[in-house]
Amino acid sequence: MRRSLMRITLRQLQIFRAVCESRSYSRAAEEMALTQPAVSLQIRQLEELVGQPLFEYLGKKLYLTDAAEALQRASTDIFGRLDSLDMQLSDLRGSLQGQLNLAVESSAKYITPHLFAAFKRQHPDVSLQLLVVNHAQAVKRLSVSRDDLLIMSQVPTDMDLEFLPFLDNPIIAVAPPGHPLSHAAELSLQDLTPYPLLVREPGSGTRKASEDYLRQKRAHFAQTIQVASLDALCEGVVAGLGVALLPRHAVHLELASGLLRELPVVELPLYRSWCVVHPRGKRLSPVAQAFFTFIREERSQISALATRFAGTPLHHDRY
Repeated sequence: MRRSLMRITLRQLQIFRAVCESRSYSRAAEEMALTQPAVSLQIRQLEELVGQPLFEYLGKKLYLTDAAEALQRASTDIFGRLDSLDMQLSDLRGSLQGQLNLAVESSAKYITPHLFAAFKRQHPDVSLQLLVVNHAQAVKRLSVSRDDLLIMSQVPTDMDLEFLPFLDNPIIAVAPPGHPLSHAAELSLQDLTPYPLLVREPGSGTRKASEDYLRQKRAHFAQTIQVASLDALCEGVVAGLGVALLPRHAVHLELASGLLRELPVVELPLYRSWCVVHPRGKRLSPVAQAFFTFIREERSQISALATRFAGTPLHHDRY
């Protein structure tokens, strides 16, 4: 090993990782409570130790060089091993401690904090770093093993993954109370097609699952309105812009309060499963392993939790 690499400090790697994540020296400085010149100095010193430039500007955007990508992978491994050491030392003291780095698809963000709270009651010294992403971002993060674990539906079949289904994710049709279809006794997907359909951005798992199902059922909407976030999409339906296919967990409060109504569509709900996922062969930290075990073994707790988010679902046959 080159002697220069032995002089790299953990602080330099922390600053480097902040620049990689934010793609900005100024935002990294703000995150690390440093001045921008201090960040620039640390990066220059790190480049001297590595022997290659780490970042380059194309236009106004900051990009990682090949050397930076290699250093980023190494730093992830280094900090991961330190986290694992901290957890193992805590385990030797008789208590599980550490942080769970968890990424979740956006429609799982409503139930995940409650899931973690149930886990934390068993392990009170564990903390959570939660990142909300869409399906496409989730797949990309899995490909580079960025997180301890990931919660998603529609697990990719072309990747070598370990996954555990643990909860139904029912997708339903919703409309505001004043919508012409809101008082119907029974509907088909075709009955919805004359009305605008609000959809998420490309890359959303809910959008992909819904579009695949609508094509299968030959239900073609003449007009769609794309909305960039789940919360904004829900608000658009409340405002009367159209109907939407959404996870019941994501709209349970609006259904309970009467802001939205579940439409009695005979082909729905569309059932998918939430899964906890990690790359096969990934060495899980003690906290991540404990959380995975909790999901596998505490089915009664998870079922009770899911009931709180179910509202008063309509009863249809499962498709």
